[in-house]
Amino acid sequence: MTRTIVASATREIIIGFDQPFCVIGERINPTGRKKLAAEMIEGNFDTVIKDALEQVAAGATMLDVNAGVTAVNPNETEPPLLVKTMEIVQGLVDVPLSIDSSVTAAIEAALKVAKGRPLINSVTGEEEKLEAILPLCKKYDVPVVAISNDETGISQDPDVRFAVAKKIVERAADYGIKPHDIVVDPLVMPIGAVGSAGLQVFALLRRLRDELKVNTTCGLSNISFGLPHRHGINSAFIPMVIGAGMTSAIMNPCRPQEMEMVRAANVLNGTDENCYNWIKTYRDYKPAEGGHAAPAAAPVAASGGGGRRGGRAARVGGGAASE
Repeated sequence: MTRTIVASATREIIIGFDQPFCVIGERINPTGRKKLAAEMIEGNFDTVIKDALEQVAAGATMLDVNAGVTAVNPNETEPPLLVKTMEIVQGLVDVPLSIDSSVTAAIEAALKVAKGRPLINSVTGEEEKLEAILPLCKKYDVPVVAISNDETGISQDPDVRFAVAKKIVERAADYGIKPHDIVVDPLVMPIGAVGSAGLQVFALLRRLRDELKVNTTCGLSNISFGLPHRHGINSAFIPMVIGAGMTSAIMNPCRPQEMEMVRAANVLNGTDENCYNWIKTYRDYKPAEGGHAAPAAAPVAASGGGGRRGGRAARVGGGAASE
């Protein structure tokens, strides 16, 4: 069984088909967040701190950390900012981190200060990227997100995207990197623009699971981009991709409706042993005014399953507890 191991200084998480779905908290990312970008440029990390703590409290398994605040001289400005952000987040939470950058120098700088075994986000099928990122994966013995596009762009043909993923897995093998350390992103297109986007991803996930036997991830909210009531689409998408074989996603764990779908999928696919985490989270559930969920996360006594991936309160982005 394919198992991708990531770790903080004190906690190890396994991403795998027989494991609870790994929720990678997306909030520490200034892309599209002008206020956060401005704060980080000024050396103000108040929002970073708030987002880190809130995502862990909401039940994340990991946190994605991005410091791409500007396109101006990123090779100079991004490495020290990403290092600072990593150090702050590592000092706050004990979940594994995903180092998210398109700047190779920033990734290596972050790897030098990373505690445990982080995930690199990401490499593509482009030759320049393969030659830059795969040696870092080997040098620091860390797994990597492999995005299924190359110099030709993002294909609308799932077979082409699968071929790119296979190429990355094979090239990684040339560096001695095993398939279990490749987490493939099959690329989720907006369903409002590409009507077959869902079907494409489901087909790709099954092939990636059955043929390449690799773990997978995605930017979950891409599926609903441009549509009203996006969280309804996202929530429906979650159990469908999990059923097709997806083992992690970069998403917002602070959305109760979406996290409820993750927890329910874990129950139904048998990765929440004895329904431990579902019971722990929802045993005192009461609908809030207006009919929305108001889960309570008080611990309960239960046999088995309680030690897997830590406890819910300690999780960041969706996985300190067995989620």
